[in-house]
Amino acid sequence: MAAAVRSARVAGRCFSPLLQFSHHHLRYDRGLSFAFSTAAQQRSTGDDCGPEDPPDEPRHLTENSLELKATKLEEQVRVLTERYQRALTDSENVRRRTQKFVEDAKKFGIQSFCRDLVEVADILEKTTKSTTGGEHDDPTLTLKKICEGLSLIESKLQSIFVKHGLQKMNPMGGKYDPYDHEIVCHVPAEELQPGTVALVTLDGYKLHGRTIRHAHVGVAVESQE
Repeated sequence: MAAAVRSARVAGRCFSPLLQFSHHHLRYDRGLSFAFSTAAQQRSTGDDCGPEDPPDEPRHLTENSLELKATKLEEQVRVLTERYQRALTDSENVRRRTQKFVEDAKKFGIQSFCRDLVEVADILEKTTKSTTGGEHDDPTLTLKKICEGLSLIESKLQSIFVKHGLQKMNPMGGKYDPYDHEIVCHVPAEELQPGTVALVTLDGYKLHGRTIRHAHVGVAVESQE
């Protein structure tokens, strides 16, 4: 009996590591099986936390937004192109109107001046008719009519010149000015200072202060003895 007990103890000590290893291995297999079972259940129920393919809905939204932006840009380009074409047309119309205005100004800029000159032509015509009488007209009376007509014409012309900014120079006795005068001769300076205008052979004119014809003058110089 005692021998049987000792044999059982020896056998227990020998198989104890194997039993512990088997028990540990069984627990590990149960844990591993539980882990695989849980993963399979999560995959079947859609709770898997692993990486998934991105859904297709955001991709479609991105494509739609890009198409919308492209459509808006095309509309903006169309609007800007139409504005640019209208601006070009308006600019061309303004250029044509300006060119026509300049051409009309060149053609009709002296219209008012010509209208006033017509009055001078009328006076000249009347004077001519009044001096072409019969052969027995008094020459003195005819000459008087001519002088009166010429005086009236000169007065009318000067008033027209002043009206349009045309002014006759009066350089007599003034200093010689190369911008207004042109020397045609020299005159001995008797009572005048040298460089003074002593003679005017052709009147000069200014238009709104700008010389349009120089006066032909004779300038006084010191006499050489």
